[in-house]
Amino acid sequence: MADPKHDAGNADPQKLKADLWKKMADSPFLMVGAADGSTHSEPLTAQLDPDQVDTLFFFVGRDNRVAGKDKLMLQFVAKGHDYFACLAGSGRINNDPVLIDKLWNKQVEAWFPEGKSDPNLGLLQVDIDSAELWETDMSLSGRVKMLFGGTVKPSESGSHAKVLTTAESTAA
Repeated sequence: MADPKHDAGNADPQKLKADLWKKMADSPFLMVGAADGSTHSEPLTAQLDPDQVDTLFFFVGRDNRVAGKDKLMLQFVAKGHDYFACLAGSGRINNDPVLIDKLWNKQVEAWFPEGKSDPNLGLLQVDIDSAELWETDMSLSGRVKMLFGGTVKPSESGSHAKVLTTAESTAA
């Protein structure tokens, strides 16, 4: 559900969604915090499961500040600072052993010395309820104007969309 009042240029929600997952696969670090603002956000590494769209997973300690929060806000900035996302979702601990096996890797193992049976291990599942996505595919004329203090037109700046799903194949 795009908001034309805030869209820059002709935003293509499908392209923005596809780019989100590509960018997160390249740099899976997000700031995650309680939606009610009761805690500061903290950096967590997302585990992406291609079989579950609109869902992110994070290995956390059961005592982590976001482990018990059911409404979360997540912010993502791509490596090249050309893509931004703000995601709202519902969180819960899902310690399904099959899912833990599927997502487990050497980086996670470094944080949990007792491995998959670590009593403090929690697999935080965040089901994304809505998102705002921005891609700064600034045109050459827009970049020149920025360098010299000119006014950048919306059509020169990039794309923005509000979406209810981040699934690539689902209409916005």
